[in-house]
Amino acid sequence: MLIDFSDIEEKPLEHFKGGEGTFFARMFTDPKVKIMRGRLEHGASIGLHTHEGNSEIVFILEGKGKMLCDGKYEELSAGSCTYCPEGHEHSLINDSKGDLIFFAVVPEHH
Repeated sequence: MLIDFSDIEEKPLEHFKGGEGTFFARMFTDPKVKIMRGRLEHGASIGLHTHEGNSEIVFILEGKGKMLCDGKYEELSAGSCTYCPEGHEHSLINDSKGDLIFFAVVPEHH
């Protein structure tokens, strides 16, 4: 199944999960998974949250930023990949001067 993100409307999500600024997402969802291409502008973040009933893989496509994973910061740049297992917490932060563009997959665990 082809997912063409250019055919999916980019939706602005203000203060997503309690974060700063706006998270822009092109998202495909079904009952078992969310697949998205996301963009955080300079200074924006996805707030700290715990994955309950799912996990998340984030792959950085463009830009720089950092991930707060279980209380520890990890520097990110294009090509970085992070994984947040079920029961763990994380936050994605764009502390750079440009956009942080990423691909994320959130599979549900039933």
